[in-house]
Amino acid sequence: MSEELVIQTQDLMLYTVLPDEYLLLEKDFAHPSLWTKRGFSDPTKYFLNNKNPISHRLKLIKDNPDWAKYLLRVAVLNKSQAIIGSVGFHSAPDQTGMIEIGFGVDHGYENRGYGQQILHGMWSWVVNDPLVKLLRYTVSPNNLKSQHIINKLNFNLVGEQIDKEDGLEQIYELTASEYNANFHSNLSPNPNPIY
Repeated sequence: MSEELVIQTQDLMLYTVLPDEYLLLEKDFAHPSLWTKRGFSDPTKYFLNNKNPISHRLKLIKDNPDWAKYLLRVAVLNKSQAIIGSVGFHSAPDQTGMIEIGFGVDHGYENRGYGQQILHGMWSWVVNDPLVKLLRYTVSPNNLKSQHIINKLNFNLVGEQIDKEDGLEQIYELTASEYNANFHSNLSPNPNPIY
């Protein structure tokens, strides 16, 4: 990947975590060399102090470094240039065109609309990928904050599953074309990637 892909929202930049950065994260979630070349900081030590998908993404990125744009991004505040969250898809789109998202916002930055900006930024970008046909979001019925977000977005509840780590999860889906029709043209953040 010669250039990193960055997605801009109203208050955030979503920076792709690059393959060499996974190597540092594998050693230490708060490695002192992380992000120094990028010009942003990690005052909350986000990956060290929050649930993160690093262990699940390491093998994927080693086997498929070109999937970096899908797998993990850090959410950086425009004003302070500080990491406040992360987002990524569980994998590249599968053979049916389904792609499942996961995200988190540091507790000190919750309830400010950043979660919705993160989701809309990623979804607005990925629905332009011709391989993507279906957006999926899974959430525990007990995760009231995430339930609140997904209910506002009018995704369809299509079933349930048992996750090995998180237990019971509800499965929400929306086609890429439905997402575009419902949200893309109405977003205030810039849905276009910045290179």
